[in-house]
Amino acid sequence: MLIKQAPDIPSSDITPKHLYLNRRSFLAGLPLVGAALAARNARAGAKLEDVTKSPFSTTEKVTPYNDVTHYNNYYEFGTAKGQPASWAQKLKTSPWTVKVEGEINKPQVFDMDAIMKLAPLEERIYRHRCVEAWSIVVPWIGFPLNALIKKVEPTPKARFVAFQTILDRSVMLSESAAGIPLPYVEGLRMDEARHPLAILCVGMYGEELPKQDGAPVRLVVPWKYGFKSIKSIVKIKFVEKQPPTTWNITNFREYGFYSNVNPEVDHPRWSQASERRLGEFFRRKTLMFNGYGDQVAQLYAGMDLRKNY
Repeated sequence: MLIKQAPDIPSSDITPKHLYLNRRSFLAGLPLVGAALAARNARAGAKLEDVTKSPFSTTEKVTPYNDVTHYNNYYEFGTAKGQPASWAQKLKTSPWTVKVEGEINKPQVFDMDAIMKLAPLEERIYRHRCVEAWSIVVPWIGFPLNALIKKVEPTPKARFVAFQTILDRSVMLSESAAGIPLPYVEGLRMDEARHPLAILCVGMYGEELPKQDGAPVRLVVPWKYGFKSIKSIVKIKFVEKQPPTTWNITNFREYGFYSNVNPEVDHPRWSQASERRLGEFFRRKTLMFNGYGDQVAQLYAGMDLRKNY
């Protein structure tokens, strides 16, 4: 029998720690497991009303709420996947404002009440693919980002949209501890931002967003790797030149500006050809553009998607 040593195993092939621990807990005793799961599954988010179902939704099986809320990338609240679920609870998410500025005719500061009134809320069940080769299917609640874009009236100079996460040094890790420059920033090309699949998200699973998943408002761009879906947004700026993005600044050789899900372009340290859905044991084939190619491939017609990774 061949036994792999730890250095030979890429992180993308390692079973998520929370799944391994759940399996061991199960073997240790069913009563304890029941109590633990009941505690971890408790929800604190307020229910969102008047949410319609979106035709953009996938029919795939939804990932359990507990997995999505306890296996997170939010480096400002811990670099281990289980830390943000605890540490992010320190973040104050009310009151909250989002400043919108730059190459627009109507600069504005939106509070959450104004954001919620920009467009009707829809539940959109989207695939979500992380660059570390794990994936989830989440019933996000939000509305097209284009509703906000129309409201602020971009000028012809606006070719890109830049986003910024809150920076609260009183509750967040330092840059050295998080391992990334702060505040977290991201960006989209204007046609990407206007695409109906790109949404401003305010909830999931019928409720307001948990803090570790980006409360109170985040971006969701389902055909790109998860780190493009920036959390806890406080600023949106319309700009003429391609804006900096956190992971491209951190390591430009591994993380490009576009960051579309492309199984033909491997991460330098592991293959992107397959993925593991949280809660499942076996891997599955990764789909081009995360399965949204019919809707978004035309955005990149004529582009070299290996160079523009």
